[in-house]
Amino acid sequence: MAALTFTLPDGTTRDVDVVQVFNAGYAGRRQQDVAAHVAELAELGVPAPSTTPALYPVSPYLAQQTERVAVQHGRTSGEAEWALVVADDGEVLLTAACDHTDRALEVHGVAWSKNAGPDVLARSAWRLEDVADRIDALTLKAWVTHGAEESALQSGTAAELLTPHYWVEVLKERGQFVPGTVLISGTIPMAEGIDQFAERWRVELADPTTGASIELAYDVVPLPAPIG
Repeated sequence: MAALTFTLPDGTTRDVDVVQVFNAGYAGRRQQDVAAHVAELAELGVPAPSTTPALYPVSPYLAQQTERVAVQHGRTSGEAEWALVVADDGEVLLTAACDHTDRALEVHGVAWSKNAGPDVLARSAWRLEDVADRIDALTLKAWVTHGAEESALQSGTAAELLTPHYWVEVLKERGQFVPGTVLISGTIPMAEGIDQFAERWRVELADPTTGASIELAYDVVPLPAPIG
């Protein structure tokens, strides 16, 4: 079980003992765009989901607040996302997240690839109810670093994705809206021509109305060569 701590804008903290984690996939609000994305991935050998949007359970320990992600090879990458977190008292928090995925394993099974890397979460959060009236205006951005150069890889708004409230209802219908739940949103498109297999990832969830933002960043560190 993972233990996470989030700092809220008023300076208070919420400790969350994670009991279950879900990664949403193919979660764009315009499902015709999702269908086009499924077709693009199929050309790369990634199997199509049986339904969209998809929801992949992952091991609870994969929800991490870390500045370092160890990887087994060079074909892993993150994704700019938001995460909803159900606190111990049932309060729903919203934060920035980065789903670090094994792209080599993805062609054999998306669910497998999601379980091969962590979901990195920021250390601060907002109460979902405090931003509920402007969810669509929230921005999501990601930057990747190669050597000394940082490049913008993703930039969009939460309006491109199914809403946190949509997923809250899904969890309730499944009987899985319980304290300790983490759900990662799915992601927005990546810019073409930029190498996503980077040495460092940085993700920002921002509120243009208030100027507030939540950010996370981590280094991608190769594991030592195995023996045997």
